[in-house]
Amino acid sequence: MTIHDSVPVLDLSHVDKHFGDLHVLRDVSLRVARQEVVVVVGPSGSGKSTLCRTINGLETIDSGSIEIDGVPLPVEGRPLARIRADVGMVFQSFNLFSHLSVLDNLVLAPTMVRGTNRATARERAMTLLDRVGLRDKADRRPAQLSGGQQQRVAIARALAMQPKVMLFDEPTSALDPEMINEVLDVMTDLARDGMTMVVVTHEMGFARRAADRVVFMDQGRIVEDTAPDSFFTNARTERARAFLDSVMSH
Repeated sequence: MTIHDSVPVLDLSHVDKHFGDLHVLRDVSLRVARQEVVVVVGPSGSGKSTLCRTINGLETIDSGSIEIDGVPLPVEGRPLARIRADVGMVFQSFNLFSHLSVLDNLVLAPTMVRGTNRATARERAMTLLDRVGLRDKADRRPAQLSGGQQQRVAIARALAMQPKVMLFDEPTSALDPEMINEVLDVMTDLARDGMTMVVVTHEMGFARRAADRVVFMDQGRIVEDTAPDSFFTNARTERARAFLDSVMSH
């Protein structure tokens, strides 16, 4: 079976979203297959982060539809919480619980939301900390870690829920330059291991290396949706070419 068979993990159809008079998502349709890595790029204010937040139900949409693994995204309540548990999200800010240890940050949601046995949750959490290179930090508090380490913990915490898809909203933008690669390396490994991912990022090297598709957004619309090689070497639109010129010259 190829990644394009069966029901898509994510299916957005004709999604519109306003913040007051500001039209932030304009007729956005996007399908993401199982094990596919889609990297979303574009200028600031193009709607990329809002796209992520609507997929996770953090923002409601005005019209259109969003389905997660064939199930329409509910608006609120327990049905939304159940589906949101299948959608891992990693933000710009790490959003870790400062009063909990690294290990307890990973154990909390599986035990509270999934009803996982605590011993099982701890065992899986340690495996995930091993995966992101932080097993030795299990008993530390987030404030005792570097920014790159905190973001790797945030990734492990999202993975602890065994999500069907992972969303990354500019996960390296708050990091010092020397910490960026340690986070991107973890994300590249996830992509290689077949995790379904939607990644909003300014890191073009990651997009070239890890993406199956690159989606370019501008003014709330998807302007291009194509393979990385095609996007970076032969972008179709003048707007995308101008964007690439600006980011590649820095």
